[in-house]
Amino acid sequence: MRIVHVVGARPNFMKAAAVMRGLESFGACQQFLVHTGQHYDPLLSDIFFEQLGLQSPDVSLGVGSGTHAEQTAGVMIQFEQAVDKIAPDWVVVYGDVNSTVAAALVCAKKQIRVAHVEAGLRSFDRAMPEEINRIVTDQLSDLLLTTAADAADNLTREGVAPERIHFVGNVMIDTLLRMAPMAARPTSIDVECGKYGFVTLHRPSNVDSPEMLSKLLCALNAIADDLPIVFSVHPRTSGRIRDLGFAFKNSVNVIPPVGYVESLALQKDAAVVITDSGGLQEESTALGVPCLTMRENTERPITCSEGTNTLVGTDCDRLVSEVREVLAGRGKKGRIPLYWDGKAGERIAHVLFGAQGVRVSA
Repeated sequence: MRIVHVVGARPNFMKAAAVMRGLESFGACQQFLVHTGQHYDPLLSDIFFEQLGLQSPDVSLGVGSGTHAEQTAGVMIQFEQAVDKIAPDWVVVYGDVNSTVAAALVCAKKQIRVAHVEAGLRSFDRAMPEEINRIVTDQLSDLLLTTAADAADNLTREGVAPERIHFVGNVMIDTLLRMAPMAARPTSIDVECGKYGFVTLHRPSNVDSPEMLSKLLCALNAIADDLPIVFSVHPRTSGRIRDLGFAFKNSVNVIPPVGYVESLALQKDAAVVITDSGGLQEESTALGVPCLTMRENTERPITCSEGTNTLVGTDCDRLVSEVREVLAGRGKKGRIPLYWDGKAGERIAHVLFGAQGVRVSA
């Protein structure tokens, strides 16, 4: 069996690493890694391959940035050429980025079977480009591999046949559990363990509006009066902050993007995580750290209903007050959801081999 894995952005790498390890235990398949180059900054791409032990990409498309249409079309044109050469039995796509939907579209038109990891996640907000990518990818995929029980409900409502849906668990947590023992904070960051907040912000709704971004940055300065901040600044956000000419307080440590193990360490040792990232909502829940998400909705509601996540929306005053609640010992404790156990990659391997008609053990 020939299996192509498509990765294009930072969160995809952690997910693919878990699935590829799960498939390796079967031995009876050839795996190919296609990197679309949607994230092309070495700090957001190359370092993750190194830390996760991922094989070098068999194919690098080098698509880079552009509008959503340009990026999606660029991946489609080049990915079609790649699959024509490889002739895979399955293509595995991950998450909800433009590379995901582009690869699924190519495969659907060429009658190549697609498995979607993290299927069925919904924010119910079609203003988010990722939501469109999720819906379209799920309609085109042959196997829908879900992380939580509510995802199957979403897919069923959208008319997906039950036999295509498989609850396998969260592959992000597979990689987190494997890599957590190696997690170490960068030595250049001088903050006390458990006594700082870790921040990442990159979504257009937060950083593209100068007014909204200014409010957020002022809130971080206010929080820094009570709690030092480590702010890992995405390149997108960095440019917006420069345009504002904003001045941070000395207790706000502004750092460039960090590698995966450094990010895990910074989350694990933090008093609170402040983010708009989907992945950090899950990682902070797995690490048992309160998370405040600067979004009005989430496609990962299990992180709120069972985990440590709280949606703050765009209310910066509430953000400051929620941090004070955490510092007073009233942060959300949460629990680990079902199948966040480090074995999701193995379950996916069983599903793929079963769908291929290969006999597998239970």
